[in-house]
Amino acid sequence: MMSLGVDTGGTFTDFVLLDNGSLRIHKVLSTPSAPEQAILQGITDMGLMDAATSGQLRITHGSTVATNAALENKGVKTAFVTNKGFADILTIGRQARAELYNLQPNPTLIPVDKALCFETGGRLDANGQETSPLNKTDINILIDAIKAAKPDAIAICQLFSYLNPATEKAIEAALTPLAYVSRSSEVLPTSGEYERGIATWLNASLGPLVKRYVDQLRQALHPANIAVMQSTGGTIDAKQAADHAVNMLLSGPAGGLSGARFMGKASNTANLLTFDMGGTSTDVATIQGHIKLTTEGHIGPWPVAVPQVDMHTIGAGGGSIAYIDDGGLLQVGPESAGAYPGPACYKRTTNNEQSSKPIQPTVTDANVILGRLRPELFLGGNMTLDVSAAQQALQPLAKKLNLNLTDIAQGIIDIANDHMASALRVISVQRGVDIQQFHLCSFGGAGGLHVCALADALQMEKALVPIHGGVLSAFGMLTSVKERQLSQAISGIIPSHINNNTNAQLSPEKIQQHCDLLISEGTKALLLEGIDKTSITTTCSLDLRYQGQSFFLNVPWMKYEIEHGKGALASIAQAFHQQHRHRYGHALSIDIELVNVRIALTGQQPSIELPVIPTQPEAKPTITAEGDHIYQRADLVAGQMIHGPALIAETVSTTYIDNSWCGYIDPVGNILLTKSATPP
Repeated sequence: MMSLGVDTGGTFTDFVLLDNGSLRIHKVLSTPSAPEQAILQGITDMGLMDAATSGQLRITHGSTVATNAALENKGVKTAFVTNKGFADILTIGRQARAELYNLQPNPTLIPVDKALCFETGGRLDANGQETSPLNKTDINILIDAIKAAKPDAIAICQLFSYLNPATEKAIEAALTPLAYVSRSSEVLPTSGEYERGIATWLNASLGPLVKRYVDQLRQALHPANIAVMQSTGGTIDAKQAADHAVNMLLSGPAGGLSGARFMGKASNTANLLTFDMGGTSTDVATIQGHIKLTTEGHIGPWPVAVPQVDMHTIGAGGGSIAYIDDGGLLQVGPESAGAYPGPACYKRTTNNEQSSKPIQPTVTDANVILGRLRPELFLGGNMTLDVSAAQQALQPLAKKLNLNLTDIAQGIIDIANDHMASALRVISVQRGVDIQQFHLCSFGGAGGLHVCALADALQMEKALVPIHGGVLSAFGMLTSVKERQLSQAISGIIPSHINNNTNAQLSPEKIQQHCDLLISEGTKALLLEGIDKTSITTTCSLDLRYQGQSFFLNVPWMKYEIEHGKGALASIAQAFHQQHRHRYGHALSIDIELVNVRIALTGQQPSIELPVIPTQPEAKPTITAEGDHIYQRADLVAGQMIHGPALIAETVSTTYIDNSWCGYIDPVGNILLTKSATPP
């Protein structure tokens, strides 16, 4: 069976096909209003429609439907149901101020309008015991109110429901006939009413959009096997995707990290500082042998407490618009030209639009003017770049700042690079990571054009530009595994120092019992997707904190530690102290509180081997009239060394090697960049 990875981005939709060990790649412009149209167009262009509709094509794709709807606050009309007296919990939030000393802050966005917030009976205490039952009168009143409001979706978040979901399940059963329903005890069964409520609201408001889009795709490609990438880097069957919409917020970027990790292993580089520069945004992250996850992520202003890849995103991409601010300074982003109209050089506006709206200059236009994007090579010559349109777009900026076109273009590139370098420092240096032990790994359609400048800004001397880097997120879909990430809140104390202390509230057996329940639940879900039970790998971990703290650290939990009795708790306590000391510089001699149990279940890693490229003959550059050296990446051979300045062109991206850098081609075609002329 053939496998197709698809990454739907803000500007382009990328395709990577794996067929009998060979890779084919393709790109089409995205269709944001109906993402499935671009996917279907690409599948048709590649001649794969018959394979899909005959069940011979396995498709894994990353979707931006949930991401864009959340960022633009365009989810469906959603009602919020909670306990009496707590209707404003999502509006009040944590009362954290974005600008601490601003006495006149802008009003914060309200997730759910007050008219759509409903209170009902059924109250639990902090131990999950019922103190006020949910009766039929409460249910009937709630049903009448929901019917009058006519929401498209409903989010249910009751206090302490993560300890006892019975009340939420009763409300769910009553409201399911009226709209799409999400309940917090299923979406995120952990403590923290605000974070749990936001996650449930996001899941409810995005679920119908994801369902509509996925259903249309499944119907058009039936009976193709379709999986959707989750924010953790694992996949879920498309049939179940709508019920887990909040887990898809970093779907595409997670695919990129999966691909980067694979390419890093192929080049024997385990430590990577990655940046994925597309048309709309840039995502940065670190990989230290594995992809790091977090439960402290955000999407726009909202906290996302479900597990997701730990990355930082900024509005800097090839389509980022350059402009002069009120103070007369040149700025770049975060607004993007998107897929339509796109950069000026794409020439995608009609004459009527051009006459009524000025052309917006972008980072891509600046690269065209600097000669780093060649019109004859862009997308393998399948898409024309209009150099004069790029010049026309930048001319007003150059005139205002009294600069020539080359200088204003370089200024745009420098500002965009500065934004990305700052983001890379946030994810690495500011977290105590020694980036001198890392390779800077660039991918995305625009990443290769900026990799040398960013490495220089970070004082790094090693970089990696993967083969097929322009579509690495789509390639990463092929390397991903079927996965489930499950969690459950548990309250209990682990004494900081155990010396025959019989008063410990937790035992290893009790912890493992909760782990086993989650393992059973996750295993059933994976078996429904056709995973062989013997191939499932399980990882258990505990969220721990010092008693009285608000934030926790995640510590691995090994099943075999049960055999050591209380020694298991002592081992966990010691591991927590060490991790706390490493993260915060100190440890405390107080008891440790268990907050959550977490389980990760993964299927078998797909077997993919990159083809080894030839070792001769060495590719020769094309030398332009301006003296530029241009190589075709498909012609490069293993062991070849390329001295900058040079351009390396390929169908889906271009790499610019600066004059102080050298590029070494490794056996699978990855470019290892160094400041030295000696092969790495």
